[in-house]
Amino acid sequence: MGAPYFIKPGDVDFPDVRRALREPDGLLAVGGDLSPRRLLRAYRSGIFPWYSEGQPILWWSPDPRAVLFPERLHVSRSLEKVLAKGVYTVTFDTAFQRVMEACAAPRAGQAGTWITEDMITAYCTLHRMGAARSVECWRDGELAGGMYGVALGRVFFGESMFSRRSNASKVALVHLLRGGDYALLDCQVHSAHVASLGAETIARAEFIKLLRQWCDIPGS
Repeated sequence: MGAPYFIKPGDVDFPDVRRALREPDGLLAVGGDLSPRRLLRAYRSGIFPWYSEGQPILWWSPDPRAVLFPERLHVSRSLEKVLAKGVYTVTFDTAFQRVMEACAAPRAGQAGTWITEDMITAYCTLHRMGAARSVECWRDGELAGGMYGVALGRVFFGESMFSRRSNASKVALVHLLRGGDYALLDCQVHSAHVASLGAETIARAEFIKLLRQWCDIPGS
């Protein structure tokens, strides 16, 4: 079974992702902080934070990894009709914090959220640095849906999305992948929702190779 690596005060490095646990899948390290330096180092290494309020920061690198290649994006006929009609007005990076807060709002069947106040503060800092982005869908002047994530070179690390109206988050995703120059969307873990959009799983080692290839290439 093993145990996760405990990050010591002042330690800015992560252990090799191959040390991540198999159960729970991908748990690599505990502790540290959400400073921009640590977060950017984590994402470049195939690691992301995921924890609940009251827990220490937990760092993950699951194997396999769920990803979506833009050229394999699956758009249903019904979604294509929504896109063609221009039901939503789509913007980029105009309401980053509002998107995060909407993603953090309670959802049916969920007891809480992993998007803590500290995370909102940390990712808003990344956004101001140009390392995190949001996509917003508007309807009748109201924020209807959107998504946010970390953007490094030609890789977009998707963190969360939300919809207040039908298909709004999917419209945001399609605009991100069709309108940008991203080569890879990190979905982190497999789910039926991301699979329906064309996501697939690849070995963590392959994912790390792709990060080394694309994170430092100028993208969107």
